[in-house]
Amino acid sequence: MNTLKFITAGNVDDGKSTLIGRLLYDSDSIHTDQLGVLQKQTKQEGVDIDLSLITDGLRAEREQGITIDVAYKYFSTGKRKFIIADAPGHEQYTRNMITGASNSDLIIILVDARKGVTVQTKRHASVGSLMGIKKAIIAVNKIDLEDYSEEVFNKIKSDFEKIKGNLGYDEIAYIPISALNGDNIVTKSERTPWFEGDALLTTLEHIETPARDLQASRFQVQWVIRPKDEEHHDYRGYAGQVLSGNYKVGDKVKVLPSGIETSIEKIERHQKETEEARAGENVVIHLANDIDISRGDTLVKTTELPHSSNELKSWICWLDTTPLQTGKTYILQHRFKTARVKIQSIDQKWDINQWEFNQTNEIKLNDIGQISLRSNQPIFYDSFEDNPKNGNAILIDETTYNTVGALMFL
Repeated sequence: MNTLKFITAGNVDDGKSTLIGRLLYDSDSIHTDQLGVLQKQTKQEGVDIDLSLITDGLRAEREQGITIDVAYKYFSTGKRKFIIADAPGHEQYTRNMITGASNSDLIIILVDARKGVTVQTKRHASVGSLMGIKKAIIAVNKIDLEDYSEEVFNKIKSDFEKIKGNLGYDEIAYIPISALNGDNIVTKSERTPWFEGDALLTTLEHIETPARDLQASRFQVQWVIRPKDEEHHDYRGYAGQVLSGNYKVGDKVKVLPSGIETSIEKIERHQKETEEARAGENVVIHLANDIDISRGDTLVKTTELPHSSNELKSWICWLDTTPLQTGKTYILQHRFKTARVKIQSIDQKWDINQWEFNQTNEIKLNDIGQISLRSNQPIFYDSFEDNPKNGNAILIDETTYNTVGALMFL
């Protein structure tokens, strides 16, 4: 049973938390004890069960009435497992959406049936596309407040179709829903007889996503395991997660940055030997030769080499209140590999309102743009579009050690 990771995004008060709550509630994915607490809470308040409380992980969130972080929820049906990232709707929390979208296979964009496609709708659609998501569901929520109007639904669908050419989605589903009432969430609603598509959950269960194990094989060393006791004196393994592709015993591999070629002698998973390791699995790899390998080094198949360069071009989402500074040196963290990089230039910035790139000398909090960098050592990477797992990195301020930028290599 494969897992679908998806993110929900929408304007403030578009009903993201209620939608997630409805999915969990109607698919019987809420623990009995949690349901009891919800019933007790809402009974005290004199209203029906507030489904949005299911995703209310932070007290401050409830007090302020806004989502202030990325909340993850997990559930499953007989056909699939799901991981949901609930991203904030406010424009100033674009950085949180970047976090949730970077690991998602699909994005659900909520559109209020009364408001239609807004600037924030475009922003969320743009960020999801930029982060490499190829599948999207446009959930037209609160359709009940428009008397389940087919005309309203078709107008929103038509408006989004006009902008989808600027995006990179290869599949978009449009679904009229009422998260509050449950229309078209888990089962088809009789109140939208004109809608010919599937309910939201059915769509999530059947939509196909790219297989990571078909991408180029990437493995970066997280830990070098070399026990000091006499019993294991000749044990030398390299632990980490297979980021993409797969590795088999006997595969010819190259160690980067040294460039030394060798072969895989043994693979361990859960302290047991296995013949193959696939994308997403945490394993220990043993090589045929005793090579000086450190944390952050990369193992790739000799037939699937990544890009290698000191000169990099990248998308960037700026996460800090202090603007990006051209000429300044930052720390680039490429998973477990670090390097010092200097910002050579700010090439352009994405204007979400005008849907165009502008020349600029400044990138500020929540801005999205393209930059050129130069590193003090070669970086071994893939373009984010080809391989998101090996095509992203973060920028860290050398002075404050704050994470200031999210990078997607071109």
